[in-house]
Amino acid sequence: MRVFITGASGWIGSGVVRELRANGHKPVGLARSDKAAASIAENGGEVMRGDLDDLASLQKGAREADAVLHLANKHDWGNPTESDRAERAAVQAMAEALANTGKPFMVTNAMSGLVEGRPVLETDASPAHGPRSDRGGSENLALEYLHRGVRTNIIRFPPTVHGEGDWGFITFLVHAARRTGVSAYVGDGSSVWSAVHRSDAARLIRLGLERAAPGIRLHAVAEQAIPTRAIADALGQSLGLPVASVPLEKADAHFGIVGSFFSTSLTGSSELTRRMVDWVPTGPSLLEDILSGSYAAP
Repeated sequence: MRVFITGASGWIGSGVVRELRANGHKPVGLARSDKAAASIAENGGEVMRGDLDDLASLQKGAREADAVLHLANKHDWGNPTESDRAERAAVQAMAEALANTGKPFMVTNAMSGLVEGRPVLETDASPAHGPRSDRGGSENLALEYLHRGVRTNIIRFPPTVHGEGDWGFITFLVHAARRTGVSAYVGDGSSVWSAVHRSDAARLIRLGLERAAPGIRLHAVAEQAIPTRAIADALGQSLGLPVASVPLEKADAHFGIVGSFFSTSLTGSSELTRRMVDWVPTGPSLLEDILSGSYAAP
């Protein structure tokens, strides 16, 4: 398949480009800069110049592809309204281009904020509807196009997609530890996170594009519940720093933007995902990654 990918030069996207290429597909990555274009080409993908606000390019990429994977997001933490607007507009533009084609359209989402008090299940619908909701309600918007001849699937990611070179939430914890001299956890450290290695996430995306039935939500969860204290302990050992608890009311001051996430249990199940597309995670665990030095470099 010729697969058009937004976010193809990103942490997850770069792994997906290599995975697709290695399995006989033709990845085409959207690139907004020379650096992004070089990264996509280096990983074996074809480059298409444009960005999330270039709706004409998004539609062109979708029309010329056999499948579309939407990984990009502005992640403008200072202006989430703009991120949500751009996300909805991009999803709608590509979905319109795919209408009545039967082509696969995979849209990504996070697991945070979907349910409270238990792991998120693949059968849990997103509560975000409409342009003023989280991510502009893009998950539900994309699924509406099932009735317009688009083979939509959703893939949800846990708080950490880890591996050497990661710049996500674990890196924020590393920065906080180095800045304060302490690898910390919040309260008693009993909050838990789900995680997946980047290689496993990339393989799941490929399997989803190839095998998933229309309308299925897939969860990229290799480990369901890693205690945040265990994460802090591993980081402390890797970085050579002491480990200590931070009170909940001081979490944001200590960790920065990731504080509210690290103090909360963010988990999901992948039981149905594994059965539906025959996905078996094989990559290292999060703690193995940390202890092997993947996050130790300055």
